[in-house]
Amino acid sequence: MILRKMTSVAREKVAVIPLGGIGEIGKNMFVIKYRKDMIVIDCGLMFPEEEMLGVDFVIPDISYLKEHADEIRGIFITHGHEDHIGALPYVLKELPVPVYGPRLALALVEEKLKERNQRFPIEPVCVSAGQKITTGPFEIEFIRVNHSISDVLAMAVTTPAGVIIHTADFKFDQTPIDGDVTDYRKFAEYGTKGVLVLLSDSTNAERPGYTLSERQVGEAFDEAFRTAPGRIVVATFASNTHRIQQVIDAACHHGRKVCLLGRSMINVVRIACELGYLSIPGGILVSEDEMQKIPDDRMVLLSTGSQGEPMAALSRMAMASHRSVAIKRGDTVIVSASTVPGNEKLVAANINRLFKLGAEVIYEAFSGVHVSGHGSQEELKLMINLTRPRYFIPIHGEYRHLVKHARLAQEVGIPEDRIFIPEIGSILEFDSQSGALAGQVPGGSVLVDGLGVGDVGNVVLRDRRQLSQDGIVVVIVAIDKATGSVLGAPEVITRGFVYVRESEEFIEATKQHVSKSLAECCGGSTVSDWQATKAAVRDSLASYFYEKTQRQPMILPVIVEI
Repeated sequence: MILRKMTSVAREKVAVIPLGGIGEIGKNMFVIKYRKDMIVIDCGLMFPEEEMLGVDFVIPDISYLKEHADEIRGIFITHGHEDHIGALPYVLKELPVPVYGPRLALALVEEKLKERNQRFPIEPVCVSAGQKITTGPFEIEFIRVNHSISDVLAMAVTTPAGVIIHTADFKFDQTPIDGDVTDYRKFAEYGTKGVLVLLSDSTNAERPGYTLSERQVGEAFDEAFRTAPGRIVVATFASNTHRIQQVIDAACHHGRKVCLLGRSMINVVRIACELGYLSIPGGILVSEDEMQKIPDDRMVLLSTGSQGEPMAALSRMAMASHRSVAIKRGDTVIVSASTVPGNEKLVAANINRLFKLGAEVIYEAFSGVHVSGHGSQEELKLMINLTRPRYFIPIHGEYRHLVKHARLAQEVGIPEDRIFIPEIGSILEFDSQSGALAGQVPGGSVLVDGLGVGDVGNVVLRDRRQLSQDGIVVVIVAIDKATGSVLGAPEVITRGFVYVRESEEFIEATKQHVSKSLAECCGGSTVSDWQATKAAVRDSLASYFYEKTQRQPMILPVIVEI
């Protein structure tokens, strides 16, 4: 009787459903589901791809979560980076569920909610390394790992079907800035007991060896600060608290003051100081006004904009439009961040502008002013060897990263048939004896543009691309309201296609072509079917424009009754 019961429990199934963070950098969101209960791990955003014209950022499609809102026991946050918390203000509007996370991450989320005049719908639960939380059938233990921000927690989720470990973003740093080393022992303990599924960060799966310690950036800063003749501008992610601490330390060592530039930088430093994650001696920080009175060789500017964001502080400096800082000869600019895929052109353009303004720019990967917060191949192998999972899912990476990580898993002994590279929305079901794809849920991307969430889709993006490439032509036809007859010649307005004053003959020929099309499609001079008439004019003009210019502008026929 007891044996049958144990066997039954052993064959219970648990599902893992990625809603983001698979085949892409960012937008991390994973669901762990057991029967009618589920938890969500992370809730991030992603930078828009180059063809997403005008889009601010991208968040996960949560249609599936909204359909099963009563089954969600909570959203669990691993750390405070945008690709793990950035979508929360939008998701919590739709899903008023509990949020669990480390102290710094929750403080950063609270700041984001305040900016949007929102609050947590339910009081959030602050968790820390070594703590366990039980909700529904899940017991979640939080495990310390190292990354480029303070307070990062991996999670071991114990379910009736087995243990699932989510590594969060991690690397094995032997000399971390805060002194808190990854908890190897805890991962090994779970490995000894038995791990059903490991979900592991794949960002650096292409990089051989080990990722350098964050402390080596401090050494590079020290050398750069020692030799810089004038002002130093350091651009990095505002959330990279370890990097910020090293800039502060180097400034103190070399007798320089520090001025924070960029709203997110100011906010994060304030929050991290209040919570004790940053140690800044009194008198080191100065305002933008105070900065003007301090000699250049005694100033460090700590700035946002390492990704070339158009409105960020470094970008405005590069464009010579910053209200307080004009880049000049003698300045040293340090870009202390790796470029997020898709931002390469923006970053390169900023660097070129800074050089043109006379600054010395340090940005090369080999310069030592940046190290990754993600583990390289040997560290990824070590995580697998510590946890010894039965099944393995590489996460957090583009598809090539996932494939490389899967091959590393095979090298350390995970059979190929126990490694899964899912798609967004895939339902992967596991028990002690088997793992398989068990279906699909709605999944994908929701585009955020200004205050609009989800109102920009493929059709809008297609129109934007067409407008950006070939412009628009508006054709206005006036008709008599009583008779439907065409009144006078059509009006042609263009934007981004041809300049009217320089193309008068072409515009006149276009008007004649429209008049001819109207006569042909209407069988005379009377317009009766507006939609058919518009379609005929649009199709006729499209062929005419392509024949004459090899361009395909957007064509908008407008019929006005008079």
